[in-house]
Amino acid sequence: MNTETKVARWTLISLRPRGQHAPLRRAAKGSGATVIALSPWALQARRDAATCVDLAAALAAERVVFSSPAAVHAAARLTALDAPHAGQWLAVGAGTAAALARHGARDVLAPGRMDSEGLLALPALADLRGLRAGLVTAPGGRGVIADTLQQRGAQLLRANVYARQPLPLAARTLQRLRRSAAPWALALSSGEALSLLLEQLPADLQVRLRTASVAAASERLAMQARAAGFLNVTLAAGPLPAQLVSAAHAALMHPASS
Repeated sequence: MNTETKVARWTLISLRPRGQHAPLRRAAKGSGATVIALSPWALQARRDAATCVDLAAALAAERVVFSSPAAVHAAARLTALDAPHAGQWLAVGAGTAAALARHGARDVLAPGRMDSEGLLALPALADLRGLRAGLVTAPGGRGVIADTLQQRGAQLLRANVYARQPLPLAARTLQRLRRSAAPWALALSSGEALSLLLEQLPADLQVRLRTASVAAASERLAMQARAAGFLNVTLAAGPLPAQLVSAAHAALMHPASS
């Protein structure tokens, strides 16, 4: 990061699931930011027999979509992902594709635009009439991937291999946030995480948070942040930690650009 324009001290708020803040901390190192981890949820892998059956069916489909790195890791706990497969496997972004590669999966397609819309623009998902589409994911979310796959003619085979477990915000972390250095920036890569945060954040922090700059991983998330009352929203180049940190810093340096 350019030291001539670096903000000396600032606070970066991470809404990643519990235990998954390290990549954002590494990306923010040297930027002057202190990362505050506000985890509104935890990820819980599913291991029951019904999930195993669903996963086997999904992986046998002609098109198989993995919605996140967490979906990949949860699936890999249930079955090997390095075996040859007849269908086309697709990842929602570079992080998910990298997770598949680490588990030995080959010939995985991923979009340059790392979100649901980018995934659904891939030619392999353009016409799904007569095909089965496996979706390896978690319950919840917008449902745009599942809905679009079905609208395009696919028989949807969904495997919910992990779940998002809401967590109460720790009082000690909230106190740390109150004492943290201004300005604040929020790294936003999940709309559900933002909703869970706003549902339980104390009133005094609600007011201060909405003055924070927001680095949104997609236009959809930017729109959600604006609808929630955030005024300084910057669209990041993507959902990767370095992209979010860069956008957060840019939002702090140019607050009028939102």
